[in-house]
Amino acid sequence: MGEAAWTGKVVMARIEDRVTGWWVFAGILLLVIGVLNIIWGIGAISDAKFFVAGQKYIVGGLHSWGWITLILGVIELFAGLSLFSGGGFGRWVGILAAALTSISALLSISAYPFWSLAIFALSIVILYELATAPQRRTAT
Repeated sequence: MGEAAWTGKVVMARIEDRVTGWWVFAGILLLVIGVLNIIWGIGAISDAKFFVAGQKYIVGGLHSWGWITLILGVIELFAGLSLFSGGGFGRWVGILAAALTSISALLSISAYPFWSLAIFALSIVILYELATAPQRRTAT
């Protein structure tokens, strides 16, 4: 019984080490970019008026990019919410989602350059924050 209680304290210490200000910042950015991607994806799927007609995409059309962006946005929301609980799942899924979103943003840069650059910049900040190792606190 003493060993199980000690193991529980080690797990809690690791979660406390992971959840820092930058971790929360990356989680908030994941939530923001997830919401933006969901809005963009729904708009692309429903042929919203703010999309310019006849734009050329590197791969696929507006509807296919809308579905891709919508799915990535939902994954980013789940990863952002998981980061707030200090889970390692949120970190790895957040890294994967931010990497895929940055690639997706660069592939759609010819159609929407400013939007794509903004999403790309947010994705790179998220990747940087989640890829850095959690800092260990020293006992005083």
